[in-house]
Amino acid sequence: MAIKWMMAALGLGLAGAALAQDAPMFGGDEDQAYAEKLWQAMVEQNLAGEGAIMSFPYPGTDPHGMMLETFYARATIDGHDGALVVKRNYGPEGVTVDQVLGMPGEHLGALTVMFRREAGYDADTGDWFYAKYLPDGSLDQNPNGVALAGLVGKNAEAGCIACHQNAGENYLFTTEAEMR
Repeated sequence: MAIKWMMAALGLGLAGAALAQDAPMFGGDEDQAYAEKLWQAMVEQNLAGEGAIMSFPYPGTDPHGMMLETFYARATIDGHDGALVVKRNYGPEGVTVDQVLGMPGEHLGALTVMFRREAGYDADTGDWFYAKYLPDGSLDQNPNGVALAGLVGKNAEAGCIACHQNAGENYLFTTEAEMR
């Protein structure tokens, strides 16, 4: 009887471990709190929120948007100064440059952001922190309701890291600039 009970307990423990492995590596309370600080830094630099600066949009594609603006900056979060890439994603399909410039708020779907955290945050992914914000600054969520902030797509077939790891050493498709 004791052996059956131990085997059942072991089975439950393994099942719990399997569930823990399936849990996303992103979107928890710590990632959400960090993403809030990052949003505030972007607002302070007029890269997000009311009165955000504009640039000339260029054609994009999924998963970002049909028209894009990309900004390269730096931000300081919790005493760490790092590279910041902010991409504004506009749609729907068929949206024109003139429409985005004339009424950006009507066409803005999301802001996708990469922030290079301190060395050792996650060396396997270039120490990049990813976040996808809705225009109001709230975090977007995946279909399971998990906030899109942190190591989104690490060890997955889809998601930020799964795609950006194909961009080379700096994880950026749009520039060859050193983004440390």
